[in-house]
Amino acid sequence: MAATQRLPLPSQLGLVALLGSGLMLGAALFFQYVMGFPPCEMCHWQRWPHIVAMVAGLAAFASSGQPRLATWFMVIAIAAIAVTSAIGIFHAGVEYRWWAGPQSCTGTIPTGLSPEELKKHLFGAKMVRCDAIVWSLFGISMAGWNAILSAILAVGLASGLSRTARTR
Repeated sequence: MAATQRLPLPSQLGLVALLGSGLMLGAALFFQYVMGFPPCEMCHWQRWPHIVAMVAGLAAFASSGQPRLATWFMVIAIAAIAVTSAIGIFHAGVEYRWWAGPQSCTGTIPTGLSPEELKKHLFGAKMVRCDAIVWSLFGISMAGWNAILSAILAVGLASGLSRTARTR
């Protein structure tokens, strides 16, 4: 821990972004592969910004000799975490029926099928609905928790990064 304290603050924050988004993505993978909750399409949408934030956080951490470059990588990480939070808000709204979700989460049926082909398609379709809450804690779904925790992480990182700007 003492070694990381000698790094410039943007590089330290990069490590926080890497670990924070890594924990969020790890939790999603735990629920998918250990708990058996397959992700819907919007769940996948929320994972990509976490991956971007992890890469940008790692780049910020690795750019310790160039604090300005590390700062730019942190801006990318914070933006990505804010994006996943926004997607989480949208997804939670779909789950709680506050607004409609994308058509791809409710299924599409190809046109021009015979009754037998239609039956085969419908019974063979493996779709995970975006508007179904498969797990919740304190009445908040996984998408809601992603929105909340990602927003806290983004605000915390942005606050730390603004401290860097004030000290220059």
